Amino acid sequence: MTNTRMFLTMLFGAVFRRRSRASMAVVASMVGAATLFCLAAVCLEVPRQMNQEMRAYGANLVVTPIQQAGQSRQGIEPGMVSHTTEMVTAKAPARHATYRYESVRVNAGSHMMAGIDAEQVRQLNHHWNVDGEWPKVGSVMVGRDLADALGLKPGSRITVSYRASDNADDAPVAGAAAGAEQSDAQQTADAQAESHSASGASSGGSGHMHGMAGMPDNSGQSNEQAQAGNSPGNREAQAQSLAQQGSQAPVDESIAKDAQESGMELRVGGIVDTGGSEDQIIYASLLDMEALTGAKRGSDVIEYSVDAMGSDLSAIAKSINEMTSMGVTARTVARITSGDTHTITMLQTLFWLVSIVVLVLTFVGVGTTMASIVSQRRSEIGLRKALGASSGSIGAEFCAESALYGFLGGLIGTALGYLFARLLCTSVFQRSLGFSWWLALTSVLLSIAISVVASIRPVHRASRIDPALVLREE
Repeated sequence: MTNTRMFLTMLFGAVFRRRSRASMAVVASMVGAATLFCLAAVCLEVPRQMNQEMRAYGANLVVTPIQQAGQSRQGIEPGMVSHTTEMVTAKAPARHATYRYESVRVNAGSHMMAGIDAEQVRQLNHHWNVDGEWPKVGSVMVGRDLADALGLKPGSRITVSYRASDNADDAPVAGAAAGAEQSDAQQTADAQAESHSASGASSGGSGHMHGMAGMPDNSGQSNEQAQAGNSPGNREAQAQSLAQQGSQAPVDESIAKDAQESGMELRVGGIVDTGGSEDQIIYASLLDMEALTGAKRGSDVIEYSVDAMGSDLSAIAKSINEMTSMGVTARTVARITSGDTHTITMLQTLFWLVSIVVLVLTFVGVGTTMASIVSQRRSEIGLRKALGASSGSIGAEFCAESALYGFLGGLIGTALGYLFARLLCTSVFQRSLGFSWWLALTSVLLSIAISVVASIRPVHRASRIDPALVLREE
């Protein structure tokens, strides 16, 4: 019989002759491995799941144009929107939506109108509660608060007029110097995105801030004048005509004059209720916005819902800000990203605390069991040493025995830990949990390492047993 075969025979014989003690060591390793694997799997999965859930509540990255002194408000051109989006999506998956803001008049009152791509905004803000239809050509969506104030409901008709003087570029310049104030559009962007995060995650709503009260009166036009030449059919044709023109190209002078002076009649297709400042905005299609104002221009805001958080999200914003030639500035939405980071930090702290406790308990459990096994086999060790066995061979046998307990416990514990983690993710997040092979391998190897380390002291005691004293006692 070879030495290796003899070693294995003695090893398995020692394990199966003392099944109760071996079971205790395996159970100690199994509990540790199951707990650690479950915690690790959940702590890796929860941030990803949480990030996906938070992204349903709006944007976590906002891009606005840098307004230079003496320049008219041009917004972010479509080409720059595409370029910025490519930079963002190159780092992480993302959805985006663009907004163009103008101050308009409805029933002599000043209100904010946002020109949007309805499908983009719908995909970005799943939490918006819309009663009716999203904006389309000839139809607008009105915020709940504004609709209640004006007595509007789906199917109502409103007359919207536009004055260029209400949208004069007299706001302070953003980015022109250190400490410079933000322009109205940029203030709207910041407030919009931050309200998305705050009210979206808590009450299902989000918001835009406007500060457009106190605009000049515009009540001089009657509904009859607005309806003349602005029927839905004529307006849609006008809007489609505008869509065929180039960027920044003005619409036909007669269309612009009719829309701006007499007003544009629009149908209220839906009412949006978010619980935030969006409830005070009129949302229209970009074609209607362009027909009303008489010109195309870029977007005032690009909102991104990026599948990233913390330092990764900040790095994306930094990369955009470093490209000063782009003429835009990016900022993360502080409330939503700090909330993400805080929750993840709490989970990670909990993971490390529980992991340390579990490791200590596993170490104590395996060490105590191995000490008991050494004590029981004291006479056997003495006899073997009297027959010429070296301390190294005896120590190697006990270390191998401990490693075997750790391997079996780690294998079973990893399987149980995965089942627990999957059950937790399914019940809490309603999503399945994939099996991580590298995490499973780490769990098994860690169990083996803990078992071997825990057996060092008992093995050291076994190697120092004096065979003469043991045989005399027998």
